[in-house]
Amino acid sequence: MSEAIDLRSDVTLGHISIAGVSKSYGRFKALDDVSLELPPGSVTVILGPSGSGKSTLLRAINHLERVDEGFIRIDGDYIGYRRKGNRLYELKEKAILKQRIGVGYVFQNFNLFPHLTVLENIIEAPLAHKQLSRTDAERRALQLLETVGLRHKADAWPRHLSGGQQQRVAIARALALNPKVILFDEPTSALDPELVGEVLDTIKQLARSGTTLVVVTHEIGFAREVADNVVFMVEGKIVEQGSAGQVLNQPQHPRTRRFLAKVL
Repeated sequence: MSEAIDLRSDVTLGHISIAGVSKSYGRFKALDDVSLELPPGSVTVILGPSGSGKSTLLRAINHLERVDEGFIRIDGDYIGYRRKGNRLYELKEKAILKQRIGVGYVFQNFNLFPHLTVLENIIEAPLAHKQLSRTDAERRALQLLETVGLRHKADAWPRHLSGGQQQRVAIARALALNPKVILFDEPTSALDPELVGEVLDTIKQLARSGTTLVVVTHEIGFAREVADNVVFMVEGKIVEQGSAGQVLNQPQHPRTRRFLAKVL
């Protein structure tokens, strides 16, 4: 894999502010009064058992899930809403899609378009949003592929790639719109164990680029090495948060201690 290069074409921030967010599905409360402040350029790892609300929180940051209470802002802008007086009004879908340009999302199952080549997967969004000309989009896509070590796969079809390669292409695709924030939803959970390292190495490289990262994962070693903040969730609530050293080496909450005892 190539040395770290500047993945950003300009300087942006990426301050995420989550205030009193709750979300229910019927009687099940997936998120329960969640509040977080994630500084620009920080790497936050969210841990917790299955069903604790980690992925729901990630999807709420991108307004893929509409929250029932509270709000989320990135650099002061309400995500999915506009404020008028003391009330919030949901944006039209076109405006929501425009907001999502600044928030990249990497899914656990890659979600590459099977009918497009690797290069076409990466340039599709910049062209659709009229951000770049085709020539400039292809140039940036090739730069991103070089960064994730897959320049030689530009003309390949997703089905001809390993799972690890597909996920690295998905990361390059998320970067193509030059987002302020990138969300990773268990990016290694669908991979064979021998492929996990190559994807984590790519995220580690990205962590040095200044983009704000929020990563839902069970990879404790990765969290220890890369995370500025670690958040531990149980039953839709944040029960502990702090630096990686604090949460992983000296957990205060009994649920955090029990969880770490099982996975370490």
